[in-house]
Amino acid sequence: MRIATFNINNINKRLENLLEWLEETQPDVVCLQELKAEQKAFPLQAIEAAGYGAVWKGQQSWNGVAILARGSQPVMTRDHLPGDKTDDQSRYIEAAVRGVLVASIYAPNGNPQPGPKFDYKLKWLERLHRHATALRKSGAPVVLAGDYNVAPTEIDIYPTRSWDDDALIQPESRAAWRKLVGRSWTDALRVLHPDERIYTFWSYLRNRYERDSGLRLDHFLLTPDLAEQLVGAGVDREVRGQPEASDHAPVWIELDR
Repeated sequence: MRIATFNINNINKRLENLLEWLEETQPDVVCLQELKAEQKAFPLQAIEAAGYGAVWKGQQSWNGVAILARGSQPVMTRDHLPGDKTDDQSRYIEAAVRGVLVASIYAPNGNPQPGPKFDYKLKWLERLHRHATALRKSGAPVVLAGDYNVAPTEIDIYPTRSWDDDALIQPESRAAWRKLVGRSWTDALRVLHPDERIYTFWSYLRNRYERDSGLRLDHFLLTPDLAEQLVGAGVDREVRGQPEASDHAPVWIELDR
């Protein structure tokens, strides 16, 4: 079972890239983030023509998350992160697919910091931690996939001082990530590649993709039962190099189930 996550950075603008990648790699489940499309503008017809069912939560101009399933229809269980009834940003969706509960996550960026956006980021990650704990305690096999907007350690960002003030690498952001992972969740990409500099995001600025000046922001967290089934994980880096590409590349895991 191949599950992928891809911050598409505007699904309609990059639909051709997405469809080409789906055709080439045939993932069973795809979590998308940053749709940048309101609910009715989601390109369902094209997605279904590619062989995928979909659930999504759109938002005009910003945010937006979706879950695609090859040859089946995901059963949506939640379209928002609990814990704040005033939060109307489309950053979380959850669905059952082939016996696995899958969440597509688009955590807040948090810049500029310090400030209200950084405060929102930390509060959002704390809400995610509480919900993730409840999911784990339910006993369901769970995959939390998406763009967490945290580079967890120094190995997850290219050697530089230029990002020192960025919210993605602040001590508070990294502490929130460590608290979320805790002792029960498995960071799938890192457990299989413990010492490698693996990046999933390259800014459009200063030829950072061509220089491989990237960050690892897109992650999979697995419950213990699924961690035992993990047999592969990687990044489809070349997708980032295509014309009109997203600034993220697709990330994937394979489960033996």
